[in-house]
Amino acid sequence: MMSRVFAYCRVSTLDQTTENQAREIQTAGFAVEPKRIIEETVSGSVAAMERKGFAKLVDRLEAGDVLVVTKLDRLGRNAIDVRTSVERLAADGIKVHCLALGGVDLTSAAGKMTMSVISAVAEFERDLLIERTQSGLARAKAQGKALGRPTALSKAQQQEIMDERAKGTSLGVLAQRYGVSRAAIQRVEKRAL
Repeated sequence: MMSRVFAYCRVSTLDQTTENQAREIQTAGFAVEPKRIIEETVSGSVAAMERKGFAKLVDRLEAGDVLVVTKLDRLGRNAIDVRTSVERLAADGIKVHCLALGGVDLTSAAGKMTMSVISAVAEFERDLLIERTQSGLARAKAQGKALGRPTALSKAQQQEIMDERAKGTSLGVLAQRYGVSRAAIQRVEKRAL
């Protein structure tokens, strides 16, 4: 049985067209029937499986099918998402070809090597993001910036709440009186500890 070949073409904005991607795939020697060209306009910042067209395509694919994309970013929003998409497709027996990587099947031995490099980059990206976030938080703390959600209640109101709670006034009554949630009243108590 011949493998069915599918093409996934994505653009980010309505004024862009997927025509060039489809033509590139045909030129690379992949014969794709028009009904098997899935085109979608969705931001690259959306995870692959959260894209309607891509998710529907994955449901249509069967073991032995081939999925062709022009660039790796068609398969995900970042290296981690790309790796997840390729691993999921490979687990279902679907070959994934990327023209920008020389048309290599990402599920083959050479493709797996490429994916391991991508995985290393993904891990590096994630570690850098965590590092930047932590150093940003440390810098903000060192500068005396208050981290977290800003309080909806003034210092005076917080003191009143503490006094009222000491008298036994319920969370619900205080939440209603100050126009905040019960959780906001509980946060005032936690901060006072």
